[in-house]
Amino acid sequence: MGGISPKKKKEAQSVKDFISWFEIPAINFQQAVDFYNHIFNMEMEKNHEGNYAMAFFPADKGIGGAIVAGPGSTPSDTGTLIYLNGGKDLYQVLQRVEPAGGRIIMPKTLIKKESGYFAIFIDSEGNKLALHSNT
Repeated sequence: MGGISPKKKKEAQSVKDFISWFEIPAINFQQAVDFYNHIFNMEMEKNHEGNYAMAFFPADKGIGGAIVAGPGSTPSDTGTLIYLNGGKDLYQVLQRVEPAGGRIIMPKTLIKKESGYFAIFIDSEGNKLALHSNT
């Protein structure tokens, strides 16, 4: 009794990723863009349309995301926790968090050998996010 039917299980397995897009809210848009550009050593593409400003994380294929400023975009350190890809070793990204105006609330921590490492930080806008890497 109970459980997932074979048909539903097959449908669920056919979905490669359950997340297709994420948005990180910002009040001070440029400060947030500068923060993420600094910690990931990149240059985000920006777009302003109406009351909204967006800066896009690079994503050739797969999950995309953006920093968003505008009505309803309220930074928070509660709610869903997004784990960003920390590359080969998340320490390289994590060491740039504080100089960019963020705060580390959990340093690089081993999950278990086969799962890798994670760290949690507060960004320049007050959002709580995490990093993950295999080493």
